[in-house]
Amino acid sequence: MIGLVRRQVRELHVPWLEAMARGERDPFKVLISCILSLRTQDRTTGGASERLFALASTPEEMASLTVEEIQEAIYPVGFYKVKAERIRSLSRTIVERYHGRVPDSIDELLRLKGVGRKTANLVVTLGWNKYGICVDTHVHRITNRWGYVKTRDPEKTEAALREKLPKRYWREINGLLVAFGQGICRPQSPLCSRCRIRDYCDRVGVVRHR
Repeated sequence: MIGLVRRQVRELHVPWLEAMARGERDPFKVLISCILSLRTQDRTTGGASERLFALASTPEEMASLTVEEIQEAIYPVGFYKVKAERIRSLSRTIVERYHGRVPDSIDELLRLKGVGRKTANLVVTLGWNKYGICVDTHVHRITNRWGYVKTRDPEKTEAALREKLPKRYWREINGLLVAFGQGICRPQSPLCSRCRIRDYCDRVGVVRHR
C-alpha cells in the first residue's frame, strides 16, 4: 500500500514544509514553519516562512527581532500575534538553554513551551532525519479509514502506529498522507475512483465518495 501511495503522491502537490526540508534539512526552520502552519493554509505558511527567514534564519537572529517585526513578516497566518510571541520566546529559549541548537529528541522538544507531539515529531523526522511518527489530522483519519488502526485521537494513533507500522516507513508517513489526504483521501467525499489503493481500503466511516 505504501508503494502505491508513493506513486500516487508523485502526481499530487507536495506540502510546503516537506518540500523545504528536502532542499535544506534545518531543524530550526522546520520548528518555526511548523508553528506557522497551525490553522494556516499551506501556501500562506510557505510565504510567511520565506519572509521571516529572509530576516532571521538562526535562533540567535530570530531572538534579536522584535515581536512587531516578526508579526509583520508572518502576517496573515492564523493567530499571527500569538505565534510571533511564541517564535521569539522559543528562539530565546533555544539560545539560552540549548546554546542555539534545536533539541533532537521528542522528549526534549516537548519541554519547549508551545511544542506538541506533532511538531516534535516533524522536527525529529524532517529536521534531524531521525525516527518519529508525526500524526496530524490526515494521518489519523486515513489510517483509521483504511482500518489499519482503530483509535479516537491523533495521540493514540501515534502510539498504535509505533506498535504496528514497520519502522522504515515512520519518517515518510506524514508527508505521504498529507499530500494523499489533500488530493485524494479527503475528509468529506474522498476521491475513491482515483485512489490506487481502494481495493485494500476498508473505507471506515465513509458515507459518500466519488
